[in-house]
This record gives sequence, structure tokens and C-alpha cells, in this order.
Amino acid sequence: QVQLVESGGGLVQPGGSLRLSCAASGNILRISTMGWYRQAPGKQRDLVAIINSGGSTNYVESVKGRFTISRDKANNTVYLQMNSLNPDDTAVYYCNMGGLESILRRLDAWGQGTLVTVSS
Repeated sequence: QVQLVESGGGLVQPGGSLRLSCAASGNILRISTMGWYRQAPGKQRDLVAIINSGGSTNYVESVKGRFTISRDKANNTVYLQMNSLNPDDTAVYYCNMGGLESILRRLDAWGQGTLVTVSS
């Protein structure tokens, strides 16, 4: 059973920064994608940023230039550096990893979510 454990959320003032981390444990054969999603109150969960096995990244337009996704492949960890935060970034942030747990079992794991609140 693969588990993802997130950390780094909290309360921050507008203009501030936070860094989220997500570490995977368990049997993993290959991770193809690592991503961060967020869900604001009353809204659906949306993709924020994603990085693939080759290191290519994509971001939702609203966070481009402010957020950076990175990874530590050796430790199956993904990060989200968030700068210039504004109240619209307030949400529960979830990490996701996709790939293979084994030859016969796909990997599609989610973290437990970490709350990011941007408020003065």
C-alpha cells in the first residue's frame, strides 16, 4: 500500500510564501507523474502543477510565475514552492502520484490534504 504524506500548509499573509512537501512510502516500481491539486470551499478539485518523469512541468495559468513544482526522485518526494500568495490561493492542497506499483498494479495515490489559508 503506497501512502503519500503531505506537510507544509498553514496560515500566511498575502504576499507571503509557503513550501509544501509530499513524500511517498511503500512499494513503488515507477512514478510517472507527480502533481499538486487544490480544492477551495464549495469548488471542485483542480490541478495546480504537475511534473513528469522527464522533468517537464505544467502549471495552471493563475499560478505561473508564482509557484514552482520540483521533486526529489531518489526519495519519491515532490515539493510545491508557493510565492506571492493571495487569498484566492486559499484551499486544501493535495498531492498525487501516478505510475506503477508493480508490473500488474497501477499507482494512483493521493495525499491526505494540507490546508493553506492566505489571510491578513
